[in-house]
Amino acid sequence: MQTTPLAEILRPKTLDEYIGQEHIVGKGAILQQAIESGNIPSMIFWGPPGVGKTTLAFIISQKLNRPFYTLSAISSGVKDVRKVISDAKSSIAGTILFIDEIHRFNKSQQDSLLGAVEKGIITLIGATTENPSFEVISPLLSRCQVYILKDLEKENLLELLIRGQKQLETTNKIKIEITENEALLRISGGDARKLLNAIELVVSSESGKTKEIVVTNDKVQHVIQKNLAIYDKSGEMHYDIISAFIKSLRGSDPNAAIYWLARMVEAGEDPKFIARRMLILASEDIGNANPTALVLAQSCFDSVNVIGYPECRIILSQTAIYLASSAKSNASYMAIKDAQKLVNKTGDLSVPLAVRNAPTRLMKDIGYGKGYKYAHDYDQNFADLEFLPEKIKGTKFYDPGDNAREKELRARLKSLWKNKYNY
Repeated sequence: MQTTPLAEILRPKTLDEYIGQEHIVGKGAILQQAIESGNIPSMIFWGPPGVGKTTLAFIISQKLNRPFYTLSAISSGVKDVRKVISDAKSSIAGTILFIDEIHRFNKSQQDSLLGAVEKGIITLIGATTENPSFEVISPLLSRCQVYILKDLEKENLLELLIRGQKQLETTNKIKIEITENEALLRISGGDARKLLNAIELVVSSESGKTKEIVVTNDKVQHVIQKNLAIYDKSGEMHYDIISAFIKSLRGSDPNAAIYWLARMVEAGEDPKFIARRMLILASEDIGNANPTALVLAQSCFDSVNVIGYPECRIILSQTAIYLASSAKSNASYMAIKDAQKLVNKTGDLSVPLAVRNAPTRLMKDIGYGKGYKYAHDYDQNFADLEFLPEKIKGTKFYDPGDNAREKELRARLKSLWKNKYNY
C-alpha cells in the first residue's frame, strides 16, 4: 500500500495537467499569459479549499525556474519571513515566496513583507480562503494582483476521479469499478483533495480483501461516516464544522454550538473567522427579536482582534451561548431579500415628488419636495405620507417575527399605518 496520499501523487506539475480555473490559466487568460511571459506580479489566490491554489503556485515556480519558498501562516512568523528575504537578496533569480493561509498573518507579519515585495526582492504568492479585502492589509493588497479561484465544476471533478481511479488500480494492483459517483461528488463539495481522499479511503477499506472493488453511493457513505475523524484532523471539514456551528446557533442549541466551537478552537481555527460568522448570524437570524445580539457579536469580533488565543475562546463561548439562547427572527434578512428581488423586477422606479431632495429654486418650482410632511411636526412624530414609488405603494417587505420585541414593533406599525401594510 502507498504511504504518500493520492492527492499528493496526482498533484499537477504543469499547466497542461492542471484541472479547472480556465478563466485565469486557460489558453489566452491573463495569468496564463503572464506565466508564459515569465513576468508575474505578486499575487493572492482567493478561493475555497482544494481548488488548486498551492498547486498553481508550485507550477508557476517550476515554469519560471526560480527559487521557491513555502511558508504556512499557521506555523510561521516574522523571523521565517525575514530569513526568506535574506536568502532572496543573495539570489540572482527572483525568489517566489508562497504563503498558505496568508489571512492568518497578523498586521506586523504582513508588514514584514511590504518592503521586499515593493522592491521586487521577492514575488509574493499568497493563498487564502477568506476575502483578502478584510484579511490582508491595504498596503500589501495594493501591491498584489488578486485572482479568484472557483469551485471545480462537475466535469473537472469527474476527470480527477478517473485519474484517481487509474492511479489506485496501478498502485494496489486491483480493478476498480465506479458504478455511482453522486456521493463522492457531494462529499467533495468541489474540493479536489476531499474527492481524492474519499475514493482513496473507500478503496483502502477493501484493499487486500478482493481484486475487484465496486464503488457505490451506499459504500461511500458507509466508509466516510465510519472514518469521519480522519477528515477532521486534516482540517478538510473546515466548512462542514462552521456550518454545524451556525446551524446550532440558529437552532437555539447552545450545547451543540459549544461543542462545534470547541472543535474549531482545538483545531486552531482563526477566531476572527468564527466571530465574523457570529456577527452575520446576529443580524440574519436574530435581528430585531433581540438587537443586543448584534452589539455583543460586534464586541466579540473587536475583542478577538485585540486578545487572540487562548483567552479569546472564553469570549467566543460567551457570545455563542448568548446567540444560541436568544429569540430568533429572520425578518430583516427576508425584508432586504424581497426588496432586492422587487428592485430587480421593477427597475428604477421614480422617487415620489414629495420626498425628493430640492436643493435649488428650479427643483422647488417644478414640484420637488412639494407635499412633504416633516414627521416631528405631527402627533407621535408621525405623518401619513407615501414614501414608496406609486407603482409599488403599499408593498410590505418587513413582516415582524413572532417574538416579544417584534410583536411590539408590529403593534406600533399597525397603530401608525392602520390597514395600509396589513400589520
